[in-house]
Amino acid sequence: MEKHILDQIDPKVLGTRLQEARKARGLTQQAIADEMEMARTTLVAIEKGERRLTPQEIIKLAALYGRSVSEFVSREVVTASFVPQFRAGWKEDFERDEGIEKAGDKLQRLAEDYAELERMCGLPMVKAYPPTYETSVSVPEQAAEEIAATERNRLGIGDGPISNLRDRLETDVGLRIFYFGMPAKVSGVFAYNDVLGGCIGINSNHPRDRRNWSLAHEYGHFLTNRYQAEITFLSGKKSQSSWERFADTFAENFLMPASGLNRRFTELHRSNPSGQITLAQLCTLADLYQVSVQALIIRLEKLRRLPAGTWDRLESEGFKPRRAQELLGIDANPEEQYLLPRRYLNLAVMAYEKELLSEGQLARFLRSDRVSARVLVEELSHRFNAETEEDGYESFELDMSQTLPGR
Repeated sequence: MEKHILDQIDPKVLGTRLQEARKARGLTQQAIADEMEMARTTLVAIEKGERRLTPQEIIKLAALYGRSVSEFVSREVVTASFVPQFRAGWKEDFERDEGIEKAGDKLQRLAEDYAELERMCGLPMVKAYPPTYETSVSVPEQAAEEIAATERNRLGIGDGPISNLRDRLETDVGLRIFYFGMPAKVSGVFAYNDVLGGCIGINSNHPRDRRNWSLAHEYGHFLTNRYQAEITFLSGKKSQSSWERFADTFAENFLMPASGLNRRFTELHRSNPSGQITLAQLCTLADLYQVSVQALIIRLEKLRRLPAGTWDRLESEGFKPRRAQELLGIDANPEEQYLLPRRYLNLAVMAYEKELLSEGQLARFLRSDRVSARVLVEELSHRFNAETEEDGYESFELDMSQTLPGR
């Protein structure tokens, strides 16, 4: 490696990246100093940007942190770390579970890589953010209902089910949304800065309906408390805070607006000769809205379409929603097909085809091995079909980096 590469990087930026990588691995400064055969004070100076590294040192540090050298020296997008934002509000949780810090660090690295791909391809994210909504003038639940309706109108969704919430928020709002494994008790994380914009991480290990709810929940935080990083737990001490009450009520109203849900519930009633609603119909309705059966029933209780306590009664009687859905042939828990945003994948392939990324660099951006990276390039390049007289349709290769005229 040429020494001048290190000379061209701000040592404070490089030091910060190295510090974050060390913390993400759960390593102390003393442990790394011992591995590097240097004094701890020397490592402190490196992380503060007060001492430049030699090529041999950066290579060894990258190996210790399980990362490539290019991650530290090639990325031009520089942002403030999300991790201190998370730690400030959840210090005790960070100390008890290092997986929470890893989730914050992973969100940061993915978002920075996304911005780096945009820079390479000359295609910055189009951000259509609304102004931050004010919630202090009313109780959280009332504000949540009003803001959910306003956002649905702004996005042109109407009052029906949202078929693909992630694509809608990525395309029409400009959020960076990633799915990856987190500690089981964490459902989602959210952070924002002026360079990367709104970034959301969703626990890919959770069921589809929980993932969908978590995404709407984090979107509620983005709309009202943008500069406050957020970690959402399945349950915990912060679950009853006004911000959490707002976000949960927002998710409920955003995913299941009263007008549309009431209309569909009435139609179901009318379709039954007995005038009664069945559990099978509720399971199907929950799948339509991509929410859990529990969330749907509780929502209908609040709208007074079902008697209060209906869910508690069903649960006490041993009702198992997942089993019921299986019997009805409903796949309510499909795996998330794209852990990385589809636009991210397209940009990575475009950069590779423009020869801005090597095959190894492409694999790193895709968080995969080289074979899987080549397969993805092939899939994305041949996913378009052309009509033929003989066989109907056949796939053809498309150059993802080509430009098209438009105005």
